[in-house]
Amino acid sequence: MITPGHIQFMARYNRWQNQNIYGTADTLTDAQRREDRGAHFGSVHKTLTHLVWADQNWMSRFTGMAAPWFDYGGQPWPKSPRESVGLEIGWDELKRQRAAFDDTIIGWAETVDPAWLPQVFSWLHSSGRQNSQPYWVLVTHMFNHQTHHRGQVHALLTGLGGVPDDTDIPWMPAA
Repeated sequence: MITPGHIQFMARYNRWQNQNIYGTADTLTDAQRREDRGAHFGSVHKTLTHLVWADQNWMSRFTGMAAPWFDYGGQPWPKSPRESVGLEIGWDELKRQRAAFDDTIIGWAETVDPAWLPQVFSWLHSSGRQNSQPYWVLVTHMFNHQTHHRGQVHALLTGLGGVPDDTDIPWMPAA
């Protein structure tokens, strides 16, 4: 089982890598970021939008706070991963929300009680399937999900001529 210290470490890694990916994506044009490049969610922009949406959903489950955490201009909150990429959000706002939410995740990580981690959470997946897992598994999933989709974005950025920095954990700057 993971520990609160591990969660804090992964929250810092998450912020470091989001700064890396967003910094590289910032060097592209909006058209390049939005170009469908054949990835699971199509574009850099849509994949990053999905990640903010997914993180907000997981954190709402962990904290009890309702998603969305930010104002999406009155748009209805997507109920599925596929719908998440339909959120119409500009690049500057997406960057702002990502940075703010990374701080939210870090702040939450500092408060995780070890006794909470083995407790079981049940929820209904958008597919209609009932799920139950210990929180430590779901927190692990949240960070793994982030890494998975950032890897896709890393490949998209590289294909567009971007040069993201290292992603390896041992090279993370000390916090």
